[in-house]
Amino acid sequence: MELKEKYIPAATRYDNASNMFRRCGLSGVMLPKISLGFWHNFGGVDPYERSRAITHLAFDNGITHFDLANNYGPPYGSAEETLGQLMRDDFGAYRDELFISTKAGYDMWPGPYGEWGSRKYLMASLDQSLRRMNLDYVDLFYSHRYDPETPLEETLQALVDIVRSGKALYVGISRWPLEALKIADKYLRERDVPLLIYQGRLNLLDREPQEDGVLDYCAEHGIGFISFSPLAQGLLTDRYLNGIPEGSRMIQGRFLKQEALTPELLAYLKRLNQTAETRGETLAEMALAWILAQRGVTSVLVGASSTQQLAKNLKCIKAQPFDEKDLV
Repeated sequence: MELKEKYIPAATRYDNASNMFRRCGLSGVMLPKISLGFWHNFGGVDPYERSRAITHLAFDNGITHFDLANNYGPPYGSAEETLGQLMRDDFGAYRDELFISTKAGYDMWPGPYGEWGSRKYLMASLDQSLRRMNLDYVDLFYSHRYDPETPLEETLQALVDIVRSGKALYVGISRWPLEALKIADKYLRERDVPLLIYQGRLNLLDREPQEDGVLDYCAEHGIGFISFSPLAQGLLTDRYLNGIPEGSRMIQGRFLKQEALTPELLAYLKRLNQTAETRGETLAEMALAWILAQRGVTSVLVGASSTQQLAKNLKCIKAQPFDEKDLV
């Protein structure tokens, strides 16, 4: 993809808005069904021009939501730095069309104040993130993980105060257990900073938010839900159907282990792929369509290592809902 010297977004980027956007819970926020995640492929080790090309294609197709975290990279912080450069180079004039989120919760810097859910960590981390991203505020700030040691009230009050400070417009939580979600919902609602969204892992191979009641709770209480890792680190694509390719995440073994690809799982993936082919879709398209068809889901976070990959994933927006009873 040849990049323009000066980026001018496609005039058609909102032509499909009625089919592209969903209301996030009972809020005023509309999010695209497909959101762009910066977990992989936007770090300091990745080519900047490729990151530019991917974000250009995303925005040109109505993907207004960019999802980050303080420790995305590698190295830590570098995905936010990439976004900061993108804001300077391309997106500064379109800031009010973008919905940018970041998070804090996992390890970011050494010492006792560099992770988890203390007020000290959350506030310091957000200040650092804003500097890296070249932003005055984020649209959404998450507690990235549940902290069993810090009082929930401390974490939640920090989120309230972050909104009241103007450094975030909305707050969310990621991967909190159901009972903690209920406490967070009540605490935040009582302080007029309602919980906008819950981020959890949901895909055809991992349905924990459905099984533990989180998704139902969100749907019933006006809280949005966004799925991360919707393709199970690449398992729900055609990448591993015929063995483990060189250079794949499974070979690297950092997030996806080779022992995960059992004979039983491979057989299931091949059935899914065969069904996708009968629908005229890729396995990835069908897997994304399944998530979007689940009750309570607002958006799906996709990563992309190329514009071609993102273009393929965008097709799921027009795909018919998939139900496992339709497996061939």
